[in-house]
Amino acid sequence: MGDEKYKNAYIVTKQHTSNYPNPIKLFKGQVVIVGKKYEGKEEWNNWIYCYTEDKHLEGWVPEQIIHIQGEQGLILEDYIAKELEVNVYEQLIKYKELNGWMWVKSLTNSEEGWVPKENVQAVNGNLC
Repeated sequence: MGDEKYKNAYIVTKQHTSNYPNPIKLFKGQVVIVGKKYEGKEEWNNWIYCYTEDKHLEGWVPEQIIHIQGEQGLILEDYIAKELEVNVYEQLIKYKELNGWMWVKSLTNSEEGWVPKENVQAVNGNLC
């Protein structure tokens, strides 16, 4: 019964620092300008670089939540591109996994955000 609480427990194996201190925040029904699709050695498929219409914010958005029509896209659900800065051995709880990234909560400071899946490892057993 107690293990159920920790079935989504992870520990950081590689530090992650965000390159995007001002993450794009989008709301269901919002229109964005659609840019390039992510291409890289990591297995981070289905990420599209988007801009708000006023070009005030920009960032990577999962393709699954964009209805693309030409150079514009309609956002299908609320989303924020906040990357969580984490250190080795930090303990996390996973809430969602998408395109090689996980939305997690840090047990160190209760902050939430995205971290690359390759930077963490599942924990079998209890967290401290």
